[in-house]
Amino acid sequence: MLSEKELEGISEQFKKEIEKIDSEKTLNEIFNRYLGKKGEITCFFGLIKDLPPKDKQKFGAKLNTLKKDFLEILEKESEKIKEKFNSEKLEKESFDVSAPGHKITKGHLHPVTLVRREVEQIFRGMGFESIEGPEVETEWYNFDSLNVPKDHPARDMWDTFWIKDNNGQKNLLRTHTSPVQVRYMEKHLPPIKIIVPGRAYRHEATDASHEFQFHQVEGLMIDENINVANLKAILLNFFRKFFKKDVEIRLRPSFFPFTEPSFEIDISCMVCEGKGCSACKKTGWVELGGAGIVHPNVLKASGLNPKLWQGFAFGMGMDRLVMMKYKINHIKWFNSSDLRFLKQF
Repeated sequence: MLSEKELEGISEQFKKEIEKIDSEKTLNEIFNRYLGKKGEITCFFGLIKDLPPKDKQKFGAKLNTLKKDFLEILEKESEKIKEKFNSEKLEKESFDVSAPGHKITKGHLHPVTLVRREVEQIFRGMGFESIEGPEVETEWYNFDSLNVPKDHPARDMWDTFWIKDNNGQKNLLRTHTSPVQVRYMEKHLPPIKIIVPGRAYRHEATDASHEFQFHQVEGLMIDENINVANLKAILLNFFRKFFKKDVEIRLRPSFFPFTEPSFEIDISCMVCEGKGCSACKKTGWVELGGAGIVHPNVLKASGLNPKLWQGFAFGMGMDRLVMMKYKINHIKWFNSSDLRFLKQF
């Protein structure tokens, strides 16, 4: 049965337990013990119905007052715990506002990108415009328009990444950047002076200097009276500016379907300066690309009259230029994402 003495005892007991609160956990335990669903104060409310009518109002009022007092005390204790927690947290996380901050690490350009920009800058200085084109090409632009017949080895499935097309048109990942030359000549009349840097793809074995994905830079110059002397002068000027040395070049007779006559481009070895070493196989020369006078069939395919216009084209491996400039011994480093390598540039 409810009595005033019993309520006073609960109040005294509550005040003693409040003094022991040191965490959120003990606070919740005390709340549940007195004000929870099965708490002592909650249970007393359930006994009011059994009291005589004259006592119901009196004990009901006292219980409500007691419940209100308990809630206010617990609320104050909760605020104290929060303040203590925030103070301890701030003390742990405090820092010296006068201390210098951490320097933000900036990224940097890939060596292939650095060389590409330098190549473009040198050729722009000689009046060339840098042009880009699609990496997924049609069979016509990649082969037919460049005078590459059906039985040419470059058509072999092991040399080309072919792509299925629902419209019956044969597409592929371009094997060189030369298709862009044809695309440009179709829309522009001579005189033409362009370079075409970009990625190319070939299905071939990889080694220290070859990858199935690589970077090329092609050059094209078309006008009324362009000859091999112009080609050699442009290349010689480029290599001397690029390597910042008195480089010598030679043009060896070769064969490419899209040029006639055709040449292999060799430069004097950067390692031994033309004296002969293991890098140049004791020859004093290193091959860097191919070149030649644009074949009349290529001009016709581009919509130009070969009787009125002529010119030269050349192509070089951008990755090989990077390797020679920075003395890199393996092409695998370019796609390795190894910061030990990349941070050197």
